[in-house]
Amino acid sequence: MAKDWDAVATAINTRMEQLELTQQEVANRAGVALHTVRELQHNLIERKRTARTLEAMSEALELPRPYLTAVLEGHPLSATDSPEERSLDDVYAKLADVAKRLAAVERKLRED
Repeated sequence: MAKDWDAVATAINTRMEQLELTQQEVANRAGVALHTVRELQHNLIERKRTARTLEAMSEALELPRPYLTAVLEGHPLSATDSPEERSLDDVYAKLADVAKRLAAVERKLRED
């Protein structure tokens, strides 16, 4: 399958606008050169980009690490893959575990 660098550029530009980030801020957050951000943002890919670069850019844009790689490969992640949704899912899972343990303790106390 062909790589969709246009979709990556669109995703980057959309997210930068949402977060009101400059190119320099994204470069600093991602630990990449400003030139790299510009290339990706405008689909001016002059050299091969690594998965690590796309992961760093995803994190800089407050997206799941594999987000831009998935966009590149034509498999955008669903909304449930957003950091906020994952965090909430983690809270619910931990809460369910705590409730289960509490019920076990209550049963044990009733038995004693």
